[in-house]
Amino acid sequence: MKRIAKFYKVSLCDEIKDYYNDIILPKRATKASAGYDIYLPYDLVVNPNETVKIYTGVRCKIHEDYVLMIFPRSSLGLKYKFTLDNTVGIIDSDYYNADNEGHIILSMTNHSDKVLSLKKGDRIAQGIFLEYGITEDDETVTERKGGIGSTGK
Repeated sequence: MKRIAKFYKVSLCDEIKDYYNDIILPKRATKASAGYDIYLPYDLVVNPNETVKIYTGVRCKIHEDYVLMIFPRSSLGLKYKFTLDNTVGIIDSDYYNADNEGHIILSMTNHSDKVLSLKKGDRIAQGIFLEYGITEDDETVTERKGGIGSTGK
């Protein structure tokens, strides 16, 4: 098995100062798991049809030619229709050095009619690393400078 990435905590900042010591770095549940579980670092209540922004406190250094794809946990999707607002999060290898240190921030919505109560340490999403390729005529030379949404500006 190739080892192509490593998770770290982001630096202490205002958004995460109250729970910085409670951040759990993503890990797999079993040796055959493809996904790395992403943990909630604080208690959270999400009302029906409410959207929340979750500051995970986690960043990931990824080898070039790999991407980390973030998916919602299927159990939360089935029970609460709790989904990632962008359906699948894409964490590129150059995101690690972005202005926000590559902080993995999840925007999620409870599309159910039930209140969703989550506890610190609950698994809320999972990340899977995939190798990717580029086209033969690709000539992109632009480098990332900003954080979320910065490449579209």
